[in-house]
Amino acid sequence: MIFRIGLENNIEGRSLAWVLGHPGCFSVGRNGAQALAGAPQAVRDYVDWIADRSSSSWLIPDHIETVLEETWQVYDIDDTYRLVESGYSVNAWFRNDWLPLTVEDVEHGLLLLTWSREDLLDLAGGLSTEQLGRPFPGERWNIAGILQHIGGAEWWYLDRMGLAFPRQEVPDEPFERLDVVRLRLREALPGLVGSNLILGADGEFWSPRKLLRRAAWHERDHTRHIRKLLA
Repeated sequence: MIFRIGLENNIEGRSLAWVLGHPGCFSVGRNGAQALAGAPQAVRDYVDWIADRSSSSWLIPDHIETVLEETWQVYDIDDTYRLVESGYSVNAWFRNDWLPLTVEDVEHGLLLLTWSREDLLDLAGGLSTEQLGRPFPGERWNIAGILQHIGGAEWWYLDRMGLAFPRQEVPDEPFERLDVVRLRLREALPGLVGSNLILGADGEFWSPRKLLRRAAWHERDHTRHIRKLLA
């Protein structure tokens, strides 16, 4: 089975190989070559992740072949949309992001989001206040801050598509924020089946497929981040 890759370079100082059409499947590297080299193993891990949680997996490839389809170089712009060294980072928009979500895409996406949230809560849900607030040298956030960031970013993705509730209603408490924002995402996704809606926000394109792609990646990426901190 051929898995198509969208490569995004310079995303927060690293490269990300997105496995297109498979939300939450990705490989990270210091550069594009490293991210691409890790993609086959990322697919194998993703296949196992689904199989471990589903008695009838929808992804059982007879072989795994990854093919680079498109490359995006992240760039920064200012509020007049001019290129700058440091400003708003315009992240990847792949041709695959134009495709409307199918019923199957949303059904699978909701399952993937459920499993990724279970993984996150299994890891962080039982931590004490002290553990959540413990600082880590060289890190931007403690674990509580990472959880807040996951929920805040998910709200922001919804906002890009005009689907978010007012910003002032986003809870501050990390676990409440995760719950409230995820509920809104789960409510919104079924209504996006078949939608051709493409929106531009701050110089960046957004679509329902990109919304799901980013949300599924972001939680899994930071769950791995937390696991490394705890180790």
